[in-house]
Amino acid sequence: MAKVKSSFFCQSCGAQSAKWVGKCPSCGEWNTYVEELIQKEEKQSWKSSSSTKVANKPKPINEVAYDQEERIYTNDGELNRVLGGGIVPGSLVLIGGEPGIGKSTLMLQIALSLVEHKVLYVSGEESEQQTKMRAERLGIKSNNCYVLTETSTQNIFKQIEILEPDVLVVDSIQTLHSSFIDSSAGSISQVRECTAELLKFAKESGTPVFLIGHITKEGTIAGPKILEHMVDTVLQFEGDRHMAYRIMRTTKNRFGSTSELGIYEMSGAGLKEVSNPSQILLSQRDEVLSGITIGATLEGNRPLLIEVQSLVSPATYGTPQRSSTGFDAKRLNMLLAVLEKRGGLRLGAQDVFLNIAGGLKIEDPAIDLSVCASIISSFKDLAIPQTVCFAGEVGLGGEIRAVNRIEQRISEAEKLGFKDIFISKYNKKGLDTAKFKVNIHAAARLDEVFDSLMN
Repeated sequence: MAKVKSSFFCQSCGAQSAKWVGKCPSCGEWNTYVEELIQKEEKQSWKSSSSTKVANKPKPINEVAYDQEERIYTNDGELNRVLGGGIVPGSLVLIGGEPGIGKSTLMLQIALSLVEHKVLYVSGEESEQQTKMRAERLGIKSNNCYVLTETSTQNIFKQIEILEPDVLVVDSIQTLHSSFIDSSAGSISQVRECTAELLKFAKESGTPVFLIGHITKEGTIAGPKILEHMVDTVLQFEGDRHMAYRIMRTTKNRFGSTSELGIYEMSGAGLKEVSNPSQILLSQRDEVLSGITIGATLEGNRPLLIEVQSLVSPATYGTPQRSSTGFDAKRLNMLLAVLEKRGGLRLGAQDVFLNIAGGLKIEDPAIDLSVCASIISSFKDLAIPQTVCFAGEVGLGGEIRAVNRIEQRISEAEKLGFKDIFISKYNKKGLDTAKFKVNIHAAARLDEVFDSLMN
């Protein structure tokens, strides 16, 4: 029999120790070591088709033969964008997100849409009937999508050898277990071993593999950090599950840029691509209301125009409330302090509520000017025209700082029919304003913007 022994693993970073320790020497976290049974065995669950291997020898990089990989293009343009132009053969892609955000729906939707490729969808969490119900709701018919409800990697690889799929989807990696490791499914050693087996299969067979992963309460992908280092691409599926829109971000990509993102809208028939999100995020209003402004932001490489809503009213209780949705609360407090100190506004006795429409979470500092304009508009109860948008970062001195890629922001505003845009005067240096039809207003300080708007 194979020798069985126990070892201790850090639940945060995956470090291994022969004995229990209070503080992890690798990541510095306390009380994260858990004992797990492991079994060392020389067997491999996936065997390469070639029985003999030639040892590799070093060669000059100029002599390395390289052919451009033919990627698999899906019907989902947003997924193609975040992957860098399609699915790379032999790649291992990890998709993480909160429960109920739509990870399984998206991957089943992709599996059903690849009608020209044989896809094996392995489900360790749902039965065949549940997967069929989801497929019926999506309304996509496919004869090349096969469903397997299995959690043992050895049994999965047996079916793979029989079916020989072109694409493999695993839902989810935390449910798989290997018989070579004597511990429960979802443990550190099991997740690492199962991922290693799937990685070897992907690289040796050239089959792209998609892994769906759980996340922790902090929002990070569950399991050891080595899991993210092993895969080729890490996609983060974000968004409020009570809202309609979802954002897919690329946090790691060996085959493309990490600054791309895809935007989806959740509907009863699955996830729909949002090709022009700015038009959807901007609400259609019949009347002009105070406290509403439009900001030009960037999500990855995509310019977006978003609606910033604020409500400023006298505080009913002794301590004024400061509440923000989709915007950093600490940055809101900083901007309120700047408006009070540099702008002369008495906001200390006012409740301030801020909301980014559409359920988005914005971290781009270029939205600062739009937030300040929205608060001023609500405080003075003066509406800002719907044809005006803003792009600028606000400093502690009340100055408007330059932001990156200003031309893309202006082009997006012009495309959607805006007539005026306020930017930093430092962004205007080297900017060819003649090629834009929109009126570009450059300002150095906040009071210049407000004087221009209120006149």
